[in-house]
Amino acid sequence: QVQLVESGGGLVQAGGSLRLSCEASGGAFSVYAMAWFRQAPGKEREFVAAISRSFGRTNYATSVKGRFAISRDNAKSTLYLQMNGLKPEDTAVYYCAAKLVGSYGNTYSNSGVYDYWGQGTQVTVSS
Repeated sequence: QVQLVESGGGLVQAGGSLRLSCEASGGAFSVYAMAWFRQAPGKEREFVAAISRSFGRTNYATSVKGRFAISRDNAKSTLYLQMNGLKPEDTAVYYCAAKLVGSYGNTYSNSGVYDYWGQGTQVTVSS
C-alpha cells in the first residue's frame, strides 16, 4: 500500500506560479499511473492532469492545458505539478492519486479508478 503526501500549495497572485509535489512511500512508485485532481469549495472533484507509469505520456484538462505541466521522478518516488499563469479559478485543494497498473503508457482521467489518494494541499490564487 502506498502513502501519498502533497506539498507546495499556498497563496499566490493571479499570473503567478507554484510547483506542487507528491511524495510516495510504502510501495514501488514506478508501477503506478499518477494524476492530479482538484476540488474547489462547493464543487465536485475534477481532473487536472495525469501521467503514465512510464514513457512520460501525459493528459490534461482543457482548462489547464498550456499552463500546467505534470511530471514524475521515479527515482525519487515523487510526482510534480508545475502551475504557471495561475488564475483565481484555479483556487482549490489539489490531490494526487495513484493507480496500480500493468500497462506502461496509459493515463487515466476518471477519479473513480484510482487506488490511493493524498490528503490534499490548498492552492489559493488572489485576483
